[in-house]
Amino acid sequence: MSTTINHYINGAETAGEGERTQPVYNPATGAVTGELRLANRADLDTAVAAAKAAAVSWNDISLAKRTGVLFRFRELVAAHVDDLAALITAEHGKVLSDAKGEIARGLEVVEFACGIPQQLKGDYSDQVSTGIDVFSFRQPLGVVAGITPFNFPVMVPLWMAPMAIATGNAFILKPSERDPSASLLLAKLWSEAGLPDGVFQVLHGDKETVDGLLTHPDIDGISFVGSTPIAQYVHETATAHGKRVQALGGAKNHAIVLPDADLASAADHLSAAAFGSAGERCMAISVAVAVGDAADLLVKNVEERAAAITVANGTDPQADMGPVITPASKERIVRIITEAEQAGAAMVVDGRSLVVEGHEEGFWVGPTVLDHVSSEMSAYTEEIFGPVLVVVRVDTLEDGITLINANPYGNGTAIFTSSGAAARKFQREVTVGMIGINVPLPVPVAYHSFGGWKASLFGDKHIYGPEGVSFYTRGKVVTSRWPEPTHASGASYNFPSNSTD
Repeated sequence: MSTTINHYINGAETAGEGERTQPVYNPATGAVTGELRLANRADLDTAVAAAKAAAVSWNDISLAKRTGVLFRFRELVAAHVDDLAALITAEHGKVLSDAKGEIARGLEVVEFACGIPQQLKGDYSDQVSTGIDVFSFRQPLGVVAGITPFNFPVMVPLWMAPMAIATGNAFILKPSERDPSASLLLAKLWSEAGLPDGVFQVLHGDKETVDGLLTHPDIDGISFVGSTPIAQYVHETATAHGKRVQALGGAKNHAIVLPDADLASAADHLSAAAFGSAGERCMAISVAVAVGDAADLLVKNVEERAAAITVANGTDPQADMGPVITPASKERIVRIITEAEQAGAAMVVDGRSLVVEGHEEGFWVGPTVLDHVSSEMSAYTEEIFGPVLVVVRVDTLEDGITLINANPYGNGTAIFTSSGAAARKFQREVTVGMIGINVPLPVPVAYHSFGGWKASLFGDKHIYGPEGVSFYTRGKVVTSRWPEPTHASGASYNFPSNSTD
């Protein structure tokens, strides 16, 4: 049964004025489950106008009342984890346990945002000159938009919206058109928490809507997570229109495995990091860099674990991994695997022909392991975004670091070792933004910030945490004097000097 998926504008669900629609699929079955309304320019203008008006009044609301809304929202999201997870699994395909884990990571950011009064404290310098004080504080940008990817339809919006809203902005979410339904539930939970109309809105659309957000004169900031080519386009377009932008791009995350590592444990973690969520994570490990004697045993261990993974509908309690998001994704992943095999890579585990009984029309690719991959193969150069782990063999740790640093991406990386010296060398020399030491998915906790280097980030601010606060606000510095009426004014035609006044 197909349902209509609407926008959420100015406190109410609405079909909007746009006439175009797009189907939404269950990737495990291949069936159309929804018809998504796509916004037109009138819908965009309506949402932006509501956000602009709401931003003014929301910024005037006290921090105490803002945090009250955030605390209530946190409790409501926690109470609806099962509902949100079901929506994620139905439209994305990831297994329910993974969907719940996504929500938990998003809740961490909500909890950090609940402490926003501490984060917004300014500085004060008394008597910098005679009778003169200087103090600073931060104010919201105004109206900001979040353009989010399909792979984390709850977590990534929760990386953005709570930070933007806590700091006093109005927020417009443009979720992925592939799995949009969870966004509407989030909007309703914000409203139930007491958030005023217009402060959080959901606008569905495609490139037309994205371009409208990037260029609209009343939008002050853009947060984006997606592929590197689109991140670069978003950054260039929005900054050219005077907006503050953080645009997180793609990744090709490497994990170096040294011979002194616990290879069984490393294989466990590599398999989970490569094949969890069908590899559709910007923090997935897609390249295992096997150093020296570690290679043969590591590949054997990974092969055993990949072959044991249960691939099924995400609603199946036994499922470890679900389908990929679209038929086009499946076709691209299969193409890259085939190209690697033709170029001389060793096929250790082949997931191209996987069929799940009872779900033959689903978008399935099984866990795949390729050994002896070279840096010239498309399996290495392209962001596969699928359940494929490639193994590159190198002789030394230094060779591995050189390989990673030569890669254009710099999102996340990891090292598996029992050597503190090797780990310290790695963390200091590798040119990557997020590093795991015997941790395969180095996603920082909410009170740090998330972001990569090189082609994985456009803009100078990472997402959520302290840098999120900085991104969604601008600083003001006030120099004040309150002279006694009988005193001289202190005015001078010379450049003022605090030290001599």
